[in-house]
Amino acid sequence: MDRIGLEELIRELATLDYRKMYNNDFLLTWEKSNDEIAATFTVAEILRGMREQDISSRVFDSGLGVSLFRDNSTRTRFSFSSACNLLGLTVQDLDEGKSQMAHGETVRETANMISFMADVIGIRDDMYIGKGNAYMRDVARAVQAGFDEGVLEQRPTLVNLQCDIDHPTQSMSDMLHIINHFGGVENLAGKKIAMSWAYSPSYGKPLSVPQGIIGLMTRFGMDVTLAHPEGYEVMAEVEEVAARQAAESGGRFTKTNSMAEAFAEADIVYPKSWAPYAAMEKRTDLYGHGDFDGIKALEQELLAENKNHMDWTCTEELMATTHNGSALYMHCLPADITGVSCENGEVEASVFDRYRVQQYKEAGYKPYIIAAMIFLSKIRNSADVLQHLMDKATARVL
Repeated sequence: MDRIGLEELIRELATLDYRKMYNNDFLLTWEKSNDEIAATFTVAEILRGMREQDISSRVFDSGLGVSLFRDNSTRTRFSFSSACNLLGLTVQDLDEGKSQMAHGETVRETANMISFMADVIGIRDDMYIGKGNAYMRDVARAVQAGFDEGVLEQRPTLVNLQCDIDHPTQSMSDMLHIINHFGGVENLAGKKIAMSWAYSPSYGKPLSVPQGIIGLMTRFGMDVTLAHPEGYEVMAEVEEVAARQAAESGGRFTKTNSMAEAFAEADIVYPKSWAPYAAMEKRTDLYGHGDFDGIKALEQELLAENKNHMDWTCTEELMATTHNGSALYMHCLPADITGVSCENGEVEASVFDRYRVQQYKEAGYKPYIIAAMIFLSKIRNSADVLQHLMDKATARVL
């Protein structure tokens, strides 16, 4: 993107109402207005274009971006670090095992102690139903109290790097990839996306990716189909959000227990394994009681149940039934690839390899999406500041 294009995007940003994002957290996409979602996409594109043009986007000359990952991560961990660095923040990872949290330190105390010079806190807590998003809100309340009481000079804002309900940095990155693939958000109405369960030889994958997809894509007038075997339901409240948003946007939200039905004439397919909601609730209860033997038994039970649905896999045959036989294949990665990473998995190797570059590009939007979330939460007049950075045109590489 050239500088003329970047300045046009900045002018578009100035027409949007994103004022409530300032000093606010980004926890669930459906808590944000249409203008706020559009602003996030627009700032992400501007930041990406600035980097392509070798223009510095550093708006901080000090400050921390604190990350807390309670589950393993590659893409999101490095995307958060990249986003903070892009804006001039230093990243500090909070290792709970090396902190006083292991000794019973309260959430309020920990949140304040890590926030003295922090501008943003990114948290991944996706393992247990009813816990992750609630923990993020506990941290948000704690830092707000610290700011109100004069303990903190500024209130760090929170970014949800995946919880039990939503994975907003992933779904927003996926959506930006779709927008660019189809040549603009105006071209998405009526496009069919199949968010489908797929077989995996592993246990306990979070529900937040499929929930994030149906909770975001239904805002754009798309035909969103959620497919899974019986018993692999997601949260009913997220389905309600999806149905309401589809009605408001003029799109559709449907459910099916047939992968073939979901793929038929689809423009986009997203085959991804997840654990049944009821099973994740049971695991949370077992965890709460410290029943780790019960958790191991549940794991074996679910692995056996998964094997009953090994035919739920993205094959060349299924892809041929999509719109013109050329639907966009998507995945949050890493995918379970048949004959490559496992004996039988979510997708055939030939399908995955054909879309490999597209998937890497899909993942490549995430640092900019996270940076946009941070930017809008910390910079009051984002359009003006971005124009100032453009006018200043400090080279990123001297």
